[in-house]
Amino acid sequence: MDAELAALIDSIGPRLRALRRDRGLTLETLAADTGISVSTMSRLEAGLRRPTLDLLIPLARAHRVALDQLVAAPATGDPRVHLTPRSRAPGSVLVPLTQYPGRVQVFKQVLAHRAPRLVTHSGYEWLYVLAGDLRLILGERDVTLRPGEVAEFDTTEPHWFGPAGPETVEILHLFGPHGDQAVVRTAPDDERPGG
Repeated sequence: MDAELAALIDSIGPRLRALRRDRGLTLETLAADTGISVSTMSRLEAGLRRPTLDLLIPLARAHRVALDQLVAAPATGDPRVHLTPRSRAPGSVLVPLTQYPGRVQVFKQVLAHRAPRLVTHSGYEWLYVLAGDLRLILGERDVTLRPGEVAEFDTTEPHWFGPAGPETVEILHLFGPHGDQAVVRTAPDDERPGG
């Protein structure tokens, strides 16, 4: 095995440990989610067990990340964008999908349970629920959105959103910093009346 490959394999255990800790998970919780024993995961994180696809695939699923993010695969001629997740509060992950300062920003987020705290700021937000149930508090309104449902609102109104229960919720989040709004078309322009 060459030195580069050995270094890549040696980096997997610490990366798995950091990801688990950033999400606020115990080995026991992750073992229940993946079916991998606590001792096997502990040895894997410590570098005492060689990582295999049988171990890495369930861990990637449990963390909701691509397999190449667990192994830090070297860049190839692959045209796909390799996104960099950012840990937020324990158990929450933010993945920027766009990088255009001053324009509408798009994020994929996994949000862990936390206490509601209403905030206000300038802008406009659009939320699409991918998995789980999302609780949205908007002024005096308190609603729950299910997978496939969308909400949009002006962020100058006091608001908060997060999981509706103890489980995480996964969303697509669009934010327009200057009041930009998402435009949703239901038909091509040439099919609209007068289009």
